[in-house]
Amino acid sequence: MNAPTSVFISRLKGMPVVDSSGDSMGELHDVVAQTRGPTRAPLVKGIVIGLFARRRVYVPMERVYAIDPSQLVISGAVNARRFHRREGESLVFEDLIDRRTVRRGQTVPTTIYDLSMAPGRAGHWEINQAALAPLQRPRFGGRPSLTVVRWNEVPDLSPDARDTPSAQISQLLDMRPADVARQLHDMAADRRLEVAQALDDRLLAEALEELPEDEQVALISVLDPERAADVLEAMDPADAADLVADLPDDQAEILLTRMRPEDAQDVRDLLLYDEATAGGMMTPEPVIVPPDATVADALSRVRDEDLPPALAAMVFVCRPPLDAPTGRFLGAVHFQRLLREPPSAMVSELIDGELEPLSPQAPLALVSRYFATYDMVAAPVVDEQSRLVGAVTVDDVLDHMLPEDWRGAQLDQPARPDDDPAAG
Repeated sequence: MNAPTSVFISRLKGMPVVDSSGDSMGELHDVVAQTRGPTRAPLVKGIVIGLFARRRVYVPMERVYAIDPSQLVISGAVNARRFHRREGESLVFEDLIDRRTVRRGQTVPTTIYDLSMAPGRAGHWEINQAALAPLQRPRFGGRPSLTVVRWNEVPDLSPDARDTPSAQISQLLDMRPADVARQLHDMAADRRLEVAQALDDRLLAEALEELPEDEQVALISVLDPERAADVLEAMDPADAADLVADLPDDQAEILLTRMRPEDAQDVRDLLLYDEATAGGMMTPEPVIVPPDATVADALSRVRDEDLPPALAAMVFVCRPPLDAPTGRFLGAVHFQRLLREPPSAMVSELIDGELEPLSPQAPLALVSRYFATYDMVAAPVVDEQSRLVGAVTVDDVLDHMLPEDWRGAQLDQPARPDDDPAAG
């Protein structure tokens, strides 16, 4: 994100929000924050945009590309579903600014005049400071005398940890998806639903992928259909397709119709293949570049922090269109080869001519032998029309080779000390 190191949030109120093309999306209505106990600064989860149709929608903070003096720039399409606050979330302008508080160690009441946010160590934005004002404001509307303090000096921003859903959710925000899945696995059904409803879509989707299939089905089935569709959109398409395939047909169709059309189409395409084939295991979203792309172009694509490491290991060169199914598949280039070549070199000149693609109908046994023979971490899947339809990664293969109950067996094992994010 292109942004100053610290921003006082009050100056963002009403600021225009535009997309990467400069088209206006609306204006900033509020900022969503979530407290994380006495030792972790509150997380800035996202922003609420007021669209011109008077609908308020949510955009995750990861999608805020730049904070300029006069506007915010976001990337990607906006989900037009109406914003609903979740358990443990606070709206900065609606809930926190102007709230009466007492600074820790003091006795004189004050109000929260403003809050400052800055990128934290993990790259997430956090509330780092509060500007406090005396209760009695100056006459004639002058600016009050402000005291700027650290976030943990304000009780409303650093609540004591308690065994409540909010406290439990705050702890989950700092865990890896596999550890969140372990926590969900161990919860009673009613608490699991309560916590799942409060998690953001991305974290819940990643945790859901780590749960046994029967628990995935049970959890997605009790979520509101609109929320369930949002979570499916955030999942890896292959994992989403596997989950949808396990649902009753009528329920599956309801969720698919509520998903964004492009995401639903990816899932529908994957459902055409048997689960234990290359087509059933693949993701339709590998890194694809045109033949005139340079090494610099390709490396910029694989630097995407949201790209799984296995998919970043290989770049696929295709004729347009570049969304799967693509135009004619020309070949693949290994990431390590890109690192050895000058940035101006053409990617099409670096194709591995000995690498044969997989057919979508290739069975699991053939796919596993292919990966073992060529020491691959990702492989292209090409149809009879020579179009790239997706890529299979080594973790997809392992997932289908392990026993069906391996996820449940793993979650039933006691957690190791180094699995605890608070350990050490």
